[in-house]
Amino acid sequence: MNFRNYFKTALVIAGTALTLSSCVNKDEWDTPPINCANKFDAANISLADFKALAPTTGYVLITEDKIFDGYVVSSDENGNFYKTISFQDKPENPTAGLQIEVDRASNYADYPVGAHIRINAKGLRLGLDRGAVKIGAVDPTYAIGRIPASLLSRYVAGVCNGNTLDIVKLVPKVLASLTEAKNPVNINTLVQVPDVHFADDVVGKKYIEYVSGTGQDTDRAILDETGGSAVIRNSGFANFGSELIPNTMGTLTFVVSRYNSNWQMLIRSLKDVDFKNPKPQYVLNEGFTNFTTNGWTAYSVAGAQVWGIATNFGNPAPSALMNGFGGVNEDWLISKPVDLSTFTDAAVSFESDGRYNGNPLELYITTDAYSGGNPSSLNWTKLDATFDTDMNAFAGFVFSGNVSLKSYVNKTVRIAFKYTNAAGAASSWEIDNVKVKGYK
Repeated sequence: MNFRNYFKTALVIAGTALTLSSCVNKDEWDTPPINCANKFDAANISLADFKALAPTTGYVLITEDKIFDGYVVSSDENGNFYKTISFQDKPENPTAGLQIEVDRASNYADYPVGAHIRINAKGLRLGLDRGAVKIGAVDPTYAIGRIPASLLSRYVAGVCNGNTLDIVKLVPKVLASLTEAKNPVNINTLVQVPDVHFADDVVGKKYIEYVSGTGQDTDRAILDETGGSAVIRNSGFANFGSELIPNTMGTLTFVVSRYNSNWQMLIRSLKDVDFKNPKPQYVLNEGFTNFTTNGWTAYSVAGAQVWGIATNFGNPAPSALMNGFGGVNEDWLISKPVDLSTFTDAAVSFESDGRYNGNPLELYITTDAYSGGNPSSLNWTKLDATFDTDMNAFAGFVFSGNVSLKSYVNKTVRIAFKYTNAAGAASSWEIDNVKVKGYK
């Protein structure tokens, strides 16, 4: 149902009625009611079940009435979506998203963000097209073609809420990281990730590049505090393209997209970039390419083994590695001095991956001076960090969380990992991406 044209017609009728009312008794004429009638019958399949009909390769032609509901999450109002509508199955906590190809622009006027729509897919193709499941028209050139503008109402209509289009408030799915967003289940759904900022090399640049005054489709790298990364894909037609990328951080809301194997996150407008907080400054950012030259000290209090570097393992490789097989061990991996004197807040984070049963790894901090040798005599405080708990296999690195160091600002500290094991019970630990960050 084209609600814009519908209401335009209704207003003309209403205006005519008001003109006629000047010639008759007022009680004899009433303004015609604006009625909203659903175009399609009630849904007979869920969006998730319909999406599951898509083959793993190619496409399928829908030959029966497959009617399902969705809620619009995309918007072409600001030029960052082009001839496509993304929608998900629920306003909150969606389980599936889908994309429909349409051969017209300004779709936001009829189907704004949050619009409740109903689709009858009979006569359309459904398939995996360039990394995402889509529906669209039969086309001799493309697997999933664009539905002609004149035929769109045959397949897509708004759902009524009384006498008007049902428009609901969407609640983005909150994810812990950009890495978590890169899951096929999130494609064409609205998500939100906290503590995101742009990469340093794009700060101060425009959202899109211009060549001879013409905007170009542009990727801008984004990072989060867990070490995750992605790109925001900005259309060359985005009306915010000339705005400068901020040197701040905050919450990013976006529609998850993928083109072939490349993940591309799409914002609807700059309102999705809620960056009001200062970016952290990294006073320690260790990927363990060579920790001895980066000021780390590996000291063995007991046992023959000592912390080393795993050149083939990490996130990405290499990483620090400790395995105390063969006897009782106590081994420390101690950072260089970290100066927090210029900050008002600070935190430490890292990633860990463990295997085999044994004592848990521990994280400590000290303000004592250290010049080498046995660290046991120093005053160490244990920090509450999250370590990997799946010890059955090296199943992937686990983020520690941002462990607060606020009580240590205006001080110089050292961070240390302490490994212990008993005879016959030696776990193996890999540590990577140790970061101490300060906030001013």
